Amino acid sequence: MNEELLHKYLNNEITEAELEQLKATDIFRDYIQISELTSYLQTPAFNKENAWKQLSKKVKKDSKVISLFNYKSLLKYAAVLALIVTGFLYVTNLSTTITASLAEKKSFTLPDQSEVVLNAGSKIKYSKQSWDKQRTLSLDGEAYFKVAKGETFDVNTTQGVVSVLGTQFNVQSRGTHFHVTCYEGKVAVVFNTTNIQLSAGDSVIIEEGEIISQQKVSTLQPGWMFDESSFENKPLWWVIEELQRQYKVTVTFENIDKNTRFTGAFTHTNLDAALKTICVPMGLTYTINQNGNVLIYGAN
Repeated sequence: MNEELLHKYLNNEITEAELEQLKATDIFRDYIQISELTSYLQTPAFNKENAWKQLSKKVKKDSKVISLFNYKSLLKYAAVLALIVTGFLYVTNLSTTITASLAEKKSFTLPDQSEVVLNAGSKIKYSKQSWDKQRTLSLDGEAYFKVAKGETFDVNTTQGVVSVLGTQFNVQSRGTHFHVTCYEGKVAVVFNTTNIQLSAGDSVIIEEGEIISQQKVSTLQPGWMFDESSFENKPLWWVIEELQRQYKVTVTFENIDKNTRFTGAFTHTNLDAALKTICVPMGLTYTINQNGNVLIYGAN
């Protein structure tokens, strides 16, 4: 009740009777004492500019930086950037693969205008984008190279590496067989810890990492470039594997020693003629069934 009367007094809403009643209370006497004491207090002068400077210093010292980016958005942007970088590296290192299928030869040109012809059943991989920096290619099978004048690159195979400089050469790498022939200029053949320099007309045959033959050649290009495969003292199974590549046929044997050695050649343009040049000198017989597959058998 006394608080209500004091409230009315402060708002000038109290009646004379209520004022007399309020003056008789302790709460009114306390109010009067506080009012008299505070009347002697003075408020210090307020300097707005100085206060603003002090406040600014305080904010700079104590404030924390609040990121305007949502961390999820930041992760999204980082993922996009990573994808772009990955895509660039992928494209830069992307390999180009050229394949010659069975019964097919394929010609193409490298970025430096060097010419390549792939024999049947062969494959080459290289990078177009990084060719100027990484002048290497991988060969599985057989290919003839005519290197542009002044250009150089390495041919990698499972058996060894052939390094070239403005030359023409042939590389055959099948299984453990590695045969390199230089037709013009010079090439370096590196296998295991051995380095062989071949000049025009030189040829080397390597089997399972061992040199088995070094000889001279008189031709200007390998025979297969003219649709003919030639062999010198090769096992019969090796000759027939080449026949299958050139004609896309399946050959089976009966009563035959497949390791019998063969020297000769066969054409790529006529299967019957090719089989005759292989079988007749060796006393063998062959048949070609309706599906085009071949059976070669001995006299017995």
